[in-house]
Amino acid sequence: MADLILTTFDWVPELPRGYVRDIRVRWALEEAGLPYRVESVPFRDRNGGHFARQPFGQVPWLTDGDMSIFESGAILLHLGNRSDALLPADPRARSEAIEWLFAALNSVEMASLPWSIFVFSGFNDDTPGWNRLDGFLGARLQHLEPVLAEREWLAGSFSVADILMADVLRLVDRFERLAGHPACRDYLARATSRPGFLKAHADQMAHFAAAD
Repeated sequence: MADLILTTFDWVPELPRGYVRDIRVRWALEEAGLPYRVESVPFRDRNGGHFARQPFGQVPWLTDGDMSIFESGAILLHLGNRSDALLPADPRARSEAIEWLFAALNSVEMASLPWSIFVFSGFNDDTPGWNRLDGFLGARLQHLEPVLAEREWLAGSFSVADILMADVLRLVDRFERLAGHPACRDYLARATSRPGFLKAHADQMAHFAAAD
């Protein structure tokens, strides 16, 4: 069986390093023990071949034989179908993991990503719309907190849902937004102390540093 190929940028600026979404795929591949190699596309010059694989000019995408898959959630679901380490075999637990994977994307990241863009841009509570945006994220975290307070992992065992949810939470924790949400913080600490994450993070940082 041919190795899987993960495609990411050849280089990115310092600020997003450690947070580019190929880390989600690297993490999943490490957890599953699936062989893979990394290929690069230019960050500065995104050509037609790039847009043919990823119509928004983003990364990552995964090549699996004659299939090319973009969007990190879709890639994680694909890998979950290849490994019980990423999606449980039990139908009920599997369904729960899938619903939490989509919840991470559609409910939590929907709030966390625009909030983070505001912060990256230097906006604060004097910026019009900021309080509403911060309140939206706060409500999502408030609803997530009791869920994470009563379980170690979202679907009973570690899964792609936890990779996605933890990575979504990492971004806002970078700016201390999980203060006041101890269950969210403890969950994030559990997830990011896993060897699979530590390897994925180190590899991503080394990949971009090598192009400086």
